Amino acid sequence: MRRMLKLTLTLGVVVLLAACGNGQSGNNESVDNHEGHNHGAEEQSSAQVTPPASVSLKNDKLNTVYQHYIHLTTALTKEDATEAKIASAAIEAGVKGIEGGASIANAAARITSAQDLATQRREYSSLSNDFISLVKKTGLSGGELYVDYCPMALNDEGAYWVSNVKEIKNPYFGDKMLTCGEVKETIN
Repeated sequence: MRRMLKLTLTLGVVVLLAACGNGQSGNNESVDNHEGHNHGAEEQSSAQVTPPASVSLKNDKLNTVYQHYIHLTTALTKEDATEAKIASAAIEAGVKGIEGGASIANAAARITSAQDLATQRREYSSLSNDFISLVKKTGLSGGELYVDYCPMALNDEGAYWVSNVKEIKNPYFGDKMLTCGEVKETIN
């Protein structure tokens, strides 16, 4: 039964992504910059929309997982635990068969079963670290990815994530500190 539910969720996500396209909305400019971390409540109302960047990974299976990773990142940024579960189930299913993907699948499973957003975000950090390593190992065939870092994430432990745009949209804080963080590395 659980396997059928995961399969259904995964198929639903694939259909949703196919129907909606792979684009995502852009990012907001910062209103307030504090010690390298951008903060500001009014930043959303003065936002400039950035078109989505076109990124393609060399490994086709990993490229599909990347689309689900972006879905997961967006869900956490919007503080949508239900969408995060759907995206993580798709990641878990998609990463099977990819060499070096077992730890990503395990973290995705923990996100899917998490009961709260804080736990999902903690597991997202593990998933992101493993995903970044795998992307660096396999490489991109087009576009650029940005390795972003927020030193305040996870109770000041700090955490990384991947984005296809330079502007920061922090999945660890959502609207509370949407632009907190910085680009640490570019993968191309």
